[in-house]
Amino acid sequence: MFSYKINQFSKWVAAKGRGQSLSWCWTAALLALGVPAGAQVPNDNLENRRLLQAGETVTSSTAGCTVQWSCVDERLTGKCIEYHNDQWFEFRPPAAGTYYVNIGGQKCRDVRGVQLVALTGTPCQPATYRILACASLGTQDDLYIPLLGLQAGQPYLLNVDGYLKDYCSFSIQVSSRARGLPVVPAPALPAEPPSTKRLVTISWELPDSLGTAPHMRVLRREQRQFRSQQVRRVPVARTTLGALQSRYTLLDTLPAPGNYVYQVVAESDDPATPPALLSQQWASYSALRPIMPGAVVADASFLELPLGRYPRGAYLTILISNAETGNLLRRFALSNELNQRQRGRLYAQPWLDAGVRQVAVDIECRPPRGPVVRDHLLLPLTIPAP
Repeated sequence: MFSYKINQFSKWVAAKGRGQSLSWCWTAALLALGVPAGAQVPNDNLENRRLLQAGETVTSSTAGCTVQWSCVDERLTGKCIEYHNDQWFEFRPPAAGTYYVNIGGQKCRDVRGVQLVALTGTPCQPATYRILACASLGTQDDLYIPLLGLQAGQPYLLNVDGYLKDYCSFSIQVSSRARGLPVVPAPALPAEPPSTKRLVTISWELPDSLGTAPHMRVLRREQRQFRSQQVRRVPVARTTLGALQSRYTLLDTLPAPGNYVYQVVAESDDPATPPALLSQQWASYSALRPIMPGAVVADASFLELPLGRYPRGAYLTILISNAETGNLLRRFALSNELNQRQRGRLYAQPWLDAGVRQVAVDIECRPPRGPVVRDHLLLPLTIPAP
């Protein structure tokens, strides 16, 4: 009942959330329902897991959920998942074969969405668990995770958690048909500085195995956006002799500064054929003027990086981005020696001229001995004294 009411209030939460934090909206929605903000769904514990029938769609929420630490083991999933507010489902296939866990309708506090672990074994006995799938979605797009070779009548456990402590309402379905996009991790952000041009070129190839697809969808999502949007629908082309055209190129114009990930997905008219991801790539655009060597002006602004806090001889990888937009401004690496410390004083006047007042600095420190250390700093850009 609680999950049903959350679903009814999701549109209200989204409307009220404009200009306010979604954590406030979740609290307000729960209070409006007469439910305490820390309330949990019944399947918060494994013994109360929700049984899913094939093709049944269930709506739930990770808000207020806790973790039964005796029933999970993060060593089994590695870096894929960090448990924080999980809940449990069970699925018993009516027939053997491949099934798809379809996650849709996500409405989350953050961009991250939910994460999913599918496993077999005795409930609350992690030593018996065998992981079938583990995925952190990373967006609020509608997505699917394939489960291969399931056996008829065998119980399978599904654990859904808010990715990196995100709070989400969502729908879940286990079906013989996939819905949404395949879950594939986004590629790493490019190391080079963003382009000052808005026009980007997207290229991809269509393999012969997908030649029966009638079209391909080109999707675009800015790094901080919740969901992708379709920018073009490209029909599958053939030559005058009927041969499949395998290579495609598309020009697109970025709407604003930022980092954008493009996805190209082939879709079939046959609902039993799942959508297939053909390509992923980043495109970055910045309206900031590049910092050119020798272009320092008098009384200019500088950014001082605290390199003295790191051990001598450590290898430092440094990423500097606009704290407000996330747009990458500069990336470089150095060996933290005394004769390199001057590289920690960066000419920042062009950033200041473009309206940047605070930067996010991510530093990965690999010392000669000891563990790797990662810091996330927020540093102001100082205005030169008149």
